[in-house]
Amino acid sequence: MIPLAVIRPQPGCDATVAAARALGLDARGFPLFAVSAIAWEPLAADSFDALLLGSANAPRHAGAALAAYAGKPAYTVGATTAEAARAAGLDVVASGVGGIKALLPLVRPEHRRLLRLSGRERMVLSPPRGVSIIERVVYASEPLPMSPALRQVLAAPAVVALHSAEAAQHLAALCDDHRLERGRIALATIGPRVSRAAGTGWAAIATAAVPNDTALLALAQDLCQTPAAERNCGPDAG
Repeated sequence: MIPLAVIRPQPGCDATVAAARALGLDARGFPLFAVSAIAWEPLAADSFDALLLGSANAPRHAGAALAAYAGKPAYTVGATTAEAARAAGLDVVASGVGGIKALLPLVRPEHRRLLRLSGRERMVLSPPRGVSIIERVVYASEPLPMSPALRQVLAAPAVVALHSAEAAQHLAALCDDHRLERGRIALATIGPRVSRAAGTGWAAIATAAVPNDTALLALAQDLCQTPAAERNCGPDAG
């Protein structure tokens, strides 16, 4: 079986590896990012109506200041972010599955002022009419060098799971720097934006129909069991 490399930051890396191994995949974790907190200026709790969270890293790294928002409504992307928000004392009123943009139509009429806690690299949002978004960057994902172990895996046919556009760009740059052949590596990505960021020349690019680990690993499972010569991933193929 072709190995699956998971390069997302911890603790998500271990979670994805465990889920992949439960499917019978030869999954190996090589985090290519380290997440760290960034000092930020909190808002008064009464100056906004609800929080907008696109990643579990936001409540995990927002620090002690988040305690002042205990009980505040929160809109989150995915079950993991919702769990982290609840652990921080927030009241999750909606959790979407289609990325942070898909959360905006779910915003209740009484929640017109949103506080978005995000990472340094983030998607630009256009709020609906009548809704305002104040942003605070509370964490950053710092790129890491490629380990010899990952380089060895990628030198042979391999599949890489990609969870962000930043990861796709970093992987592409590292492969070029280390003179690794993109044509030996297939990519399973969590969404179209990630696929576009990866560029071209890969053995295959398969994009999850739904941006979650379940859909991503279903793609990875197929790629890991399909010889490169037989792959046909449609318009996303590299």
